Amino acid sequence: MTSRTQVGIIGAGPSGLLLSHLLHLEGIESVVLEDRTQEYVIARVRAGVLEQGVVNLLRSVGLGARIDAEGLVHDGIEIRFGGRRHRIDLRELTGRTIMIYGQNRVIEDLIAVREEAGGDLRYEVEDVTLHDLEATSPSIRFRHDGRDEVVDCDFVVGCDGFHGVSRPSIPDGVLTVFERVYAFAWLGILAEVAPSTEEVAYAHHERGFALHSMRSPEVSRLYIQVPADDDIADWPDDRIWAELHARLAVDDGWELEEGPVIEKGIAPLRSFVSEPMRHGRLFLAGDAAHIVPPTGAKGLNLAVADVTVLAQALAGYYGSDDESGLDGYSATCLRRVWQAERLSWYLTSMLHLFPDNDAFMERLQLAQLEQLVSSPAAATALAESYAGQEIL
Repeated sequence: MTSRTQVGIIGAGPSGLLLSHLLHLEGIESVVLEDRTQEYVIARVRAGVLEQGVVNLLRSVGLGARIDAEGLVHDGIEIRFGGRRHRIDLRELTGRTIMIYGQNRVIEDLIAVREEAGGDLRYEVEDVTLHDLEATSPSIRFRHDGRDEVVDCDFVVGCDGFHGVSRPSIPDGVLTVFERVYAFAWLGILAEVAPSTEEVAYAHHERGFALHSMRSPEVSRLYIQVPADDDIADWPDDRIWAELHARLAVDDGWELEEGPVIEKGIAPLRSFVSEPMRHGRLFLAGDAAHIVPPTGAKGLNLAVADVTVLAQALAGYYGSDDESGLDGYSATCLRRVWQAERLSWYLTSMLHLFPDNDAFMERLQLAQLEQLVSSPAAATALAESYAGQEIL
């Protein structure tokens, strides 16, 4: 069976769903294809820190009600080292804040508005392949509900993540890849316990990095640095809590509260950028084009920025036959991507214990941290990058 749409979107994560919604608001048709079930897509626990510019964008397209009701506004972040904690006041330094609002909630909100609008969302598709990407009418072939199907499009957008089919569909020699794979990973847990901190807290410690975050007033999200090849089976809950207590400890009487662990896993850290983010009629967005270490909390924010830029470019193409936005899409997005990569690298290199760390490198890290918390200029530079800019 063959059908037609204007924009074929691969992947029903936040970037694919948001792009479909933004295009709908511009009167542009789209089809979203996802190889997982809707339940799986919603259940994936991912990022939870939204820049103010992203929150403003979501509000402007009708997605602000639940965010404003349930999101947790944070005016700053905390940096811990040497048994002390130091606050970086984002609002005071930049006039902006961040919002704690889980990615799964963003996805629930987007699915709701797309279903209400009658959006074409197809889950559990198989054997997806992309064809004729350099022609004026590329196509997507796949199996769905036991049938072979083809969707002819004007454009295809790959929002299917690092391991998806979109980027590998680009011929060899077209893309330039920049990558750094780290020798450590993050072991993360969700715990049914009220957060022990009011804001996100980053910790540098001789045993390794730790992070205290949250998903709601009742659920905490916590991480510790572990070797990249560690097995989660070797990390019983008691061992995880012991490391969190040690690495997050400060000398002012603060205590970490424990609770039942409802989810845990180990995620590797890598920096990855693929350039350009366009080939013919195929555009890459989000993790399909770039990965940032979670240290800077930029992954979801970059995905939102990508598809916002692309939606405006497509609106210009369909509204006035203007291709300048499409031609400039990759360069526009990559400027923001590389700034996010720089922030994530800066925080990662300053806060983590590296396998080749020696006493000299440890002193350099501590010097960086001391400068960050003692220099208004250094704190402002971090705050500006962390809080982010408006998307457009």
